Amino acid sequence: MNRINKKLAADKKLLSIYFTAGYPELNDTVKIIEDLEKNGVDMIEIGLPFSDPLADGPTIQESSTAALKNGMTTKLLFEQLADIRKTVSIPLIIMGYFNPMMQYGVEAFCAKCQEIGIDGLIIPDLPVAEYHEHYQHIFEKYGLVNVFLITPQTSDERIRFIDQVSNGFIYMVSSASTTGAKNTFGNEQSNYFDRIAALQLQNPQIVGFGISNKATFEQATKTAKGAIIGSAFIKHLTHNGVDSIADFISSIR
Repeated sequence: MNRINKKLAADKKLLSIYFTAGYPELNDTVKIIEDLEKNGVDMIEIGLPFSDPLADGPTIQESSTAALKNGMTTKLLFEQLADIRKTVSIPLIIMGYFNPMMQYGVEAFCAKCQEIGIDGLIIPDLPVAEYHEHYQHIFEKYGLVNVFLITPQTSDERIRFIDQVSNGFIYMVSSASTTGAKNTFGNEQSNYFDRIAALQLQNPQIVGFGISNKATFEQATKTAKGAIIGSAFIKHLTHNGVDSIADFISSIR
C-alpha cells in the first residue's frame, strides 16, 4: 500500500507542510524534510519551483524565483532526494507544474519518483480528463498517487469524476484565489466545507490555501481529513531560518 493511503487510514487529523525545494538555500531541501518529520508532520509536499506558478500567491512565487536563482532544477532535486528514504518514512509528494515534467519526460519523471521513494504528485495545471486519457496508466505503473484540486466553483459532477479517477486524497482549495495565509475562514468557506462533506466522496479531502495557524487548521479539519500549510511556513523560514521548524509546528499542533 502506498504510504499516502496508509497515512490516510490513521485515526487522526493530518498536517501536511508545503515548502519550495532549494529555498531559502539550495541545499536546505533534505534538512527541512528531516526536521518536519522529527516534529510530527504527517506528510510533506516538496515544491518543484517553476518560473510561472499560476496557482501560487506572492509568497510561494517569490520562494520559487529565489530557488531557481539558487540553481534548483528537476534533475538536482532528484539528486538531493536520492537517499531520502534512508532517513525519512512519512509520505512525500512533489507539487509542481506540468511543463518541467514534460521537459523531463512524463514516464521518466514517474520512474525516477518511484526509484527515490516519492509517493505522489500534485500538478495543478494537468486537467483531470487529460490525465485520465493519457497519463493515468503511467502513474499507476509506478505506484504514484495523483492528487487533484477542487475549488468552491468546481461543479458536483466534476468533483465526482475527480473522485472516480483519484486513488489517494482530494486537495480541497479553500477559496477561489491563489495560495496565501489567512487568519480565519468565513461563512463562505464553512458552507463549502459542509457541501463537500455532504457529497460523501470515496477519497478523503485535505484542505489547502489559506491555512496559517492553529485556528484555521482546526476550522479546516472539522469536516476534512487534514490540512496543508504552505505560505505561512515559507514566511516562517524566510524570517526565522531552517533551524526554527520546531517552533512553527508546535504553534499549529
